[in-house]
Amino acid sequence: MRRVLVTGATGFVGRALVPALVDAGYDVRATTRDLRRGGQGASVEWVRCDVQDRAELERALEGMEAAFFLVHGMGEGRRGYAEMESRVALSFREAAARAGLQRIVYLGGVAPRESASEHLKSRLSVGAILRGGSVPVLELRASMIIGYGSASWQIVRDLAMRLPAMVLPAWTMSRTCPLAIDDAVVALVRGLLIPLPESACYDIPGPEEVSARDMLSRVAALRGRRIPSISVPFLSVSLSSWWLKLVTRTDFSLARELVLGLTSDLLPESDRYWDEIGVRPKLGFDEAARRALLVEEGRGDKGSRAARVEESLVQLVSPGLGEEKRDREKSRRDGG
Repeated sequence: MRRVLVTGATGFVGRALVPALVDAGYDVRATTRDLRRGGQGASVEWVRCDVQDRAELERALEGMEAAFFLVHGMGEGRRGYAEMESRVALSFREAAARAGLQRIVYLGGVAPRESASEHLKSRLSVGAILRGGSVPVLELRASMIIGYGSASWQIVRDLAMRLPAMVLPAWTMSRTCPLAIDDAVVALVRGLLIPLPESACYDIPGPEEVSARDMLSRVAALRGRRIPSISVPFLSVSLSSWWLKLVTRTDFSLARELVLGLTSDLLPESDRYWDEIGVRPKLGFDEAARRALLVEEGRGDKGSRAARVEESLVQLVSPGLGEEKRDREKSRRDGG
């Protein structure tokens, strides 16, 4: 399989995946609803495609051997996004069969051990719909993917950098295995090579199991912060999500949906996919977070600069923040 279609190519994962596929020697066709957002150069064929338009979808799939299904309706803040995602998944699997595709690779979400949020229910439902068609589907299930441009990462990053103090309800002890975007891309690219006689699902966990509060404290520590916190037994996820309206730059309706997915552990059933493809995830949580922070800082856009000014003010006026950094500076001055 050399001719590969990437849907959702201008999204967070798609933008990282497309150049990796080109580097691996694939002929890539990438879709976007706005060609002005596509990349430049002759190495990728950019085509306009709204996956809800059957004619455009069939033209995009023509001549392809495999496709990555990365489209996601929730990020557009629409009501009824789950119904739209299911409808698009059904249309895509039918169009893929007509086009004679040999494989679909779908990036979904980890199934929770307990009840699923609407967001996760939709992710799992899309996978089931795609796997119900005649084209073999490789469904890869990730929890949080860490990287600049990820909505989930943006929430963690903003809470860690902007909260003067935290009230931590019990649900922040829920655990997951976050995965660096670099490792997620490796998993996706290698998904074109493994034997796939029929549809299959695999979890793709990162190398560490961490809680939500671990992530917040560790991201803060990367920038010399210590966030004063207190644990409380009450305060629901729904109420807690209102922090986000004050703190995060992520669209609130999207952020709230993502946080509602934290009510239970999002842990993998197994990590055998890494054995199947012959590699293991290379980046632990701290290194993945550090790289994401460096990418943002290197962009230097107006929004990033304004955010850093706001965060510096929080650190100046909040007791207990930056204490570790100040202690290190004092130790150096004292010769320690």
